[in-house]
Amino acid sequence: MFEFAWPWVFALLPLPWVMRILLPAADSGEAALKVSFLSDLEGLVGRRAKANLPAWRQQLPFILLWLLLLVAAARPQWLGEPLPIASSGRDLLVAVDVSGSMDYPDMQWKADEVSRLVLVQHLLGDFLEGRQGDRVGLILFGSQAFVQAPLTFDRHTVRVWLDEARIGIAGKNTAIGDAIGLALKRLRLRPAQSRILVLVTDGANNGGQIDPVTAARLAAEEGVKIYPIGIGADPEKAGSLGMLGLNPSLDLDEPTLKQIAEISGGQYFRARDGDQLEKIRKSLDALEPVAQQPTQARPALALYQWPLAGAMLLSLILVVHERWPNNPLQRLLNRQRFMRDGRQWRERIKRLRRRA
Repeated sequence: MFEFAWPWVFALLPLPWVMRILLPAADSGEAALKVSFLSDLEGLVGRRAKANLPAWRQQLPFILLWLLLLVAAARPQWLGEPLPIASSGRDLLVAVDVSGSMDYPDMQWKADEVSRLVLVQHLLGDFLEGRQGDRVGLILFGSQAFVQAPLTFDRHTVRVWLDEARIGIAGKNTAIGDAIGLALKRLRLRPAQSRILVLVTDGANNGGQIDPVTAARLAAEEGVKIYPIGIGADPEKAGSLGMLGLNPSLDLDEPTLKQIAEISGGQYFRARDGDQLEKIRKSLDALEPVAQQPTQARPALALYQWPLAGAMLLSLILVVHERWPNNPLQRLLNRQRFMRDGRQWRERIKRLRRRA
């Protein structure tokens, strides 16, 4: 079925004529001959003099150009048949720590040593992309928290933005409370059946303005379940030391993360290696399954490019005609007009001869 997404655009149809009436006439800059006895001539003829306006045939290309632009602006589209889509009504946010310690290479992925953030990008990316029917979003936090991807059904794009996350883009510290507070601000605006926050961090709260436990209590009041994931190898099994000879695994504040999960009704997970994080991903799928509630959506095929292309082509023809009036196309048109006018004059002469 064909329809216009924004049909109200056609209300602008009389705009050029309204502007012609309201705006003063433009000065062409050319010299003009003023006749002082024009009123006398008008009295003799019995009618008022008219301005030398272009004929409607000369205005027709510009009218057509305006119509094409309006049609393109109204967003013409072809709606297909309704298709069933899965919809659960869930809102799921993933908050990922991107502080400096997440760059510590103490995790394993396919027999290779990788950093904690790289492992999270691999496994949680699969988790996000598999949440069919859920709105998913992404928060990155360090010293500050910001929304990298708002809640959306476009799960692939959210995964791409997770893969593009870099260490230190939000600061060097870890503001867990601010990340939870920002998630609540986004989730409370959505009337969802279930609101979920997956919080991934490898440290303790040492930045921000909100206490994590206080933020967890607010989450419980808003019906938001928090699933914290503490990531990092055991201190005794960790490899090389980090900056200043310290082991980043010692910074993980597990008691606070467990308290956050308990208050909000979620569950705390500990990921010491890639295999455990993979099991956590499967556990999250089991704890928060996607409830399939099929709805219908009609695919829309945009058609605005066709009238827009027509307007551009017509504009190009008008520019060529104005800038290069003696072009081959114009000469051909003038020749045809001359031949047509010649035939008209011959017919007039014949009629005069017949009358004579």
